[in-house]
Amino acid sequence: MSPGLIYEQVRAQFPLRRPGRAIALNVSQAGQGLGQEIQIVDRVQFLRDDKQALIQVGPQLLAVNHLNPYPSWTAFRPLIAMALDAHGRVIQPTGIHRIGLRYINRIVFSQPRVLLEDYFEVYPKLGPQLPSDHGTFIVGLQFAFADGRDALTLKLQTAAPETDGELVVSLDIDYFLITPGAVSIDTVMEWIEVAHAQVEQIFEASITDALRAQFGVIR
Repeated sequence: MSPGLIYEQVRAQFPLRRPGRAIALNVSQAGQGLGQEIQIVDRVQFLRDDKQALIQVGPQLLAVNHLNPYPSWTAFRPLIAMALDAHGRVIQPTGIHRIGLRYINRIVFSQPRVLLEDYFEVYPKLGPQLPSDHGTFIVGLQFAFADGRDALTLKLQTAAPETDGELVVSLDIDYFLITPGAVSIDTVMEWIEVAHAQVEQIFEASITDALRAQFGVIR
């Protein structure tokens, strides 16, 4: 009944409704090692008419997504606030276990090979004895923020191209809470503003002026 009540709150902007499923990986301590459990989680999706923005609701879950083309933070932020408000009025949660803000930047080059160091400040560093001509790659880092309360993962990797002869690189930046309960319901939007500022700063620090020029932005 709860998804239906939330839908009534948001249907003016998100009139389309469809079921969805996601795969959840739960990691827990098991003796001397880590245990993993994979679950199929049912959720309901509410979509805007253009299907570019959607709200997802499930057991202990609220997600707000915007697909390509991403408009701007000024346009995306009100959608998050509206979804949180609708969810809060219906569910009335008492606390937050995890919250995150994630941007997956898909960067397309018109040629199949580029020098990554020309465009990115983070990339695979190869020793002199390794072949310099490599194929697919993945590089990942995690940083601590807010005295360890939050963390940010930065991942650069190849992605599948849609057109032959292209190189596609994914720059994935995910800022999230790692201390359950450390953010109150009343301060969620303040936390999200801080998260967005950190994501934006890390993005700018991860790319070079050559890539900004490709975007049509010079600073």
